[in-house]
Amino acid sequence: MTLHDRKLATAHMAVGLAAFGVATFMALMQALSRANLDLPWRSARMYYLSVTGHGVLMAIVFTTFVIMGLGIAFANAGLGRPIRGPKLAWLGFWIAFVGTLAALWAIFVGKASVLYTFYPPMQAHPAFYIGLTLLVVGSWVWCGVIVATYLDWRREHRDQPVALSVHGMLATIAVWCIATVGVAIEMLAQLIPWSLGLVDTIDPLLSRILFWYFGHPLVYFWLIPAYVIWYTVAPKAAGGKLFSDPLARLVFVMFILLSTPVGFHHQFMDPGISAGWKMLHTVNTLGILFPSLVTAFTVVASLEIAARLRGGRGLLGWITALPWGDPLVSSVLLSMLLFAVGGIGGAINAAYGMNAVVHNTAWIQGHFHLTVGTASALTFMGASYWLVPKLVGRDLELGLLAKVQPFLWFVGMLLFSIANHITGVMGMPRRIYEASYGDSPVAQSWEGLTLMSALGGAFLFLSASFFLLVMLGTVLAGKRNEQPALEFAEPVNGQLGARTVLDRFTPWVVVAVVLVIIAYAYPLMSHLQMERFGSPGFQVF
Repeated sequence: MTLHDRKLATAHMAVGLAAFGVATFMALMQALSRANLDLPWRSARMYYLSVTGHGVLMAIVFTTFVIMGLGIAFANAGLGRPIRGPKLAWLGFWIAFVGTLAALWAIFVGKASVLYTFYPPMQAHPAFYIGLTLLVVGSWVWCGVIVATYLDWRREHRDQPVALSVHGMLATIAVWCIATVGVAIEMLAQLIPWSLGLVDTIDPLLSRILFWYFGHPLVYFWLIPAYVIWYTVAPKAAGGKLFSDPLARLVFVMFILLSTPVGFHHQFMDPGISAGWKMLHTVNTLGILFPSLVTAFTVVASLEIAARLRGGRGLLGWITALPWGDPLVSSVLLSMLLFAVGGIGGAINAAYGMNAVVHNTAWIQGHFHLTVGTASALTFMGASYWLVPKLVGRDLELGLLAKVQPFLWFVGMLLFSIANHITGVMGMPRRIYEASYGDSPVAQSWEGLTLMSALGGAFLFLSASFFLLVMLGTVLAGKRNEQPALEFAEPVNGQLGARTVLDRFTPWVVVAVVLVIIAYAYPLMSHLQMERFGSPGFQVF
């Protein structure tokens, strides 16, 4: 990598990992608070402030900045050229960073306890909405820079397929640019004018439609880069090759097509949206399970190849031959195991009848932490062990902590998610500060499981602390090295062949936009034609 691109990627990774560190402390506070422990700082105001801060920092700031850092590194290595427009790239970084600071200021001074979904009529300070909007604008600049670099490369390689690592990041960009249109409209047309007092009321249902137009594709914005690591980095680190390059490209194309027209499955309980449109989004949601099933097959096959090259024998004996001591490989393996469980829960969430049982219960937070909290977050931590030493030109420090950390995360997430899934089925609501419900007998039946959830939170906090210590130790004290190049897994057949339709992004993006129009145009027009009653803003804390 060029020196400039290394610095640019390092800056993005640093902001993302700093956000992860702050969010980690807030997560521990929530876990202990939900266990109804008598803590000196415990209050409803502090609880909802920390829930908002944790959600924004983890789900939006950490993921966005780390993904941008990965994208810069992958584009430089995969395209074999520096990022185009370095000044513009830095401008995008600073826009996103300043926006992040503005949003966090509003949260930490207690003026934006509206949770990471920021549902109106709960109202935040304008700095919160403007700050998050700037974060998205900064990310759009990043998208433009990466796409411009790719187009420069494409003009010189018209018939050659782009590296799979870049193909996956371009799919990420396509999903992100389509999805953020919804939240941009919500911010600019509704939330910012409303928070500034330019309008007196807001339409909460319209806001929810626009948010979930963005909110579920956001999951795939987190997930696709994790899949890129599973496909291109993990098999190489395990000592093997990629089982099928075309299957991987097919998966990324399917995500472009199906990520966005799925938002209504988050709104099964909302009025004003017909059952037919909810059904369409349900079918699309179940359809998007397929690329994850293909990924499970392809990545497991790739890892089996690596294990057998390392001497693994037998039907399942090859599993023990994998390098479990490599924190990147163990992070990916453990992420995949927990994501399989989370995927089953996702199918339940997408089914109308079963969704009605678990809606707005602790089940949802259990599911959410298995997906973004493990499949994405743990994979990004594992990738950091691989990438950060190369960016800063130092050897990985505190190797024992790095080896232990993924397993601590796995145990902590098992305890946390199992407890939340069970209590969710038992009826425990999520996002509720007072867990005792006036010493209700029903609530008392949850106490053992909420303590189990708190124990899981403690394990997760310890794991995150180990990760942060390793990162700090590497940056500050790691032995200087020769800055080895980024290496990616090669296909088993060793030949990429000629460029295929899977490498032509324009038609897939056009089809994706058409699917979005089919899924949203009529429901939105119908809603806007209804008699609607706006709501004033409420600031609870």
